[in-house]
Amino acid sequence: MKMTVEVDCTPEEARRFLGLPDVSTLNDHLVNEMKKRIDANMAMISPDELMKNWMAFGTGAQEQFRKLMEVGLGAAATRND
Repeated sequence: MKMTVEVDCTPEEARRFLGLPDVSTLNDHLVNEMKKRIDANMAMISPDELMKNWMAFGTGAQEQFRKLMEVGLGAAATRND
């Protein structure tokens, strides 16, 4: 025997019926905090800022980056063989 029960209610009504806590204010707070942090860090994503940061370390960082890319390309080449 198979029974199907269909309940027509809103998510808020279902939450109350099941006795689950209302976390909407906590969720709103977390979303707003994430938005603030994203907005504060948007400048770091721009290519100009990235290049300024990389150049600030001098040639040592550039050399390390070049070696990292060589190792990555070498690993990719050996996987394809």
